[in-house]
Amino acid sequence: MRKILSTFAAVALAVPASLALAGDKAAEAGVKAEKAGAAAGGMDQQHKEAMHQKRTDHGAHMKHASQAIGELERADPGLTKLFASAPGYAVFATVGKGAVGVGGAHGDGVLYEKGQAIGHTTLTQVTVGLQLGGQAYTEVIFFETDKALADFKKGEFAMAAQVSAVAAAAGASANARYVDGVSVFTLAKGGLMAEASVGGQKFSYQAYPKATTSSL
Repeated sequence: MRKILSTFAAVALAVPASLALAGDKAAEAGVKAEKAGAAAGGMDQQHKEAMHQKRTDHGAHMKHASQAIGELERADPGLTKLFASAPGYAVFATVGKGAVGVGGAHGDGVLYEKGQAIGHTTLTQVTVGLQLGGQAYTEVIFFETDKALADFKKGEFAMAAQVSAVAAAAGASANARYVDGVSVFTLAKGGLMAEASVGGQKFSYQAYPKATTSSL
């Protein structure tokens, strides 16, 4: 009988201890889950902030591109017809260019398809030669066909060496010609640059999220 009572006593003492241990483990798991949730929440917040910044940048690029289109059309009203008829076009509101011996250019732009802003594009160019000075200008690339536009959207487009830009001025668009599926116009913002060729320019492209797209 004593042995039985002793066994009951031992069990009675062991049960609270095991329950306490289980409670500690549950609490520990809860803390870990809370930390994981907090970390996930932090990452989610960072993602939201990054997406918001992208949308803000895209909005600024589209605003500048729209203003640049207006400036190009004022310089040469004939360009309005090209903007309306081209399957697509890329507008770089400001291309910065400067060189002393080795030249370079960079610009952020917007790609349009049938008048709709569909994505962000960047322009880079490196040239080697006798150059001196700096120039900032607006550039628009009109695409002759849907295929030429599709090639640009692949994000690995490069301007052929024989392509040259036409300075946007009254009547200039009347003599515009497509070379390798593109026709390029520039509008100087000031400065002087000996080398004005657009041959060798390279472009990247990234489509906008559906919620970001907008028309002119």
